[in-house]
Amino acid sequence: MEAVITWDSGPQAEGAGLFWHHYDLAQEAGRAALEQEGLEPLVFSALTAPETRPRCATHGDGVLINLRGVNLNPGAEPEDMVSLRLWVTAAGVISAQFRPLRALGDVRAGLAHGALPDGPAELVVRIALRLADRAEPVVADLNEAIDGLEDAMEDGGGQVTRADLSQLRRRAVQLRRYFFPQRDALSTFEIEDAVWIRPHDRLRLREATERVTRLGEELDAIRDRAQIVQEQIMDARAERMNRQMLVLSVAAALFLPLGLITGLLGVNVGGIPGTETQWAFWVVCVILVVVSAGQLWAFWWIGLIGRRKD
Repeated sequence: MEAVITWDSGPQAEGAGLFWHHYDLAQEAGRAALEQEGLEPLVFSALTAPETRPRCATHGDGVLINLRGVNLNPGAEPEDMVSLRLWVTAAGVISAQFRPLRALGDVRAGLAHGALPDGPAELVVRIALRLADRAEPVVADLNEAIDGLEDAMEDGGGQVTRADLSQLRRRAVQLRRYFFPQRDALSTFEIEDAVWIRPHDRLRLREATERVTRLGEELDAIRDRAQIVQEQIMDARAERMNRQMLVLSVAAALFLPLGLITGLLGVNVGGIPGTETQWAFWVVCVILVVVSAGQLWAFWWIGLIGRRKD
């Protein structure tokens, strides 16, 4: 991206003489060129702030707008959203950024094909709509991911790890934290009293606001669905643990009377019956088998094993 991109509307546009100056603050040339604009210190500080959140504020005869777009740069995570700072006046738009935004490339491509905006508010609307266009596939991917996790949980055979679920929830939360403030920023810009924001600009701003709102609501739904999947994972884990504890409890209950009988017969004192009888051992074995069978039948009858309790 060039450090400075300038666009002036041609005489065929209704707003002839309007401009769009864009500066790449990651380059020293871009920051130096922005200083040459002669902006007020407050405006310059807002455009060059290292960290911003979506907002809209009036200052003098202009409007400061901070927006965010998904990060589609190679090797980056989309939820690491890129900030775009705008200073909008009746004469034109000055924008600045530290990292590239593909949405701005879409806007510039439209200008190159002769689709010139007829005012500064129209240019802001185009930028906001392109930001939403670029964000929609990212949100759609999250929807598909949560669909896959839900299907895996319903099938029962799929492996849903808490790490995958946590990553999906983290991405949804990080995106959401910027979409709703962005909705508020666009809504605030729509109701500003600036005369250069015309009625048809306000209608398109409302459309951009609704699209951002819809994306935010989809992220809310993804977050809630992820919470449900997590609860299903915890329920399945608790059910498996309960089954394992049931098996251990049945085994302990099964061997408790057997252990009592053999313990009594193994006491090393006089008077133990059968010590002088050759077939006494087999009698004890038969007694143990009968007791075990009786216990197993009792456990089956009360529903601990083999069937559900009525």
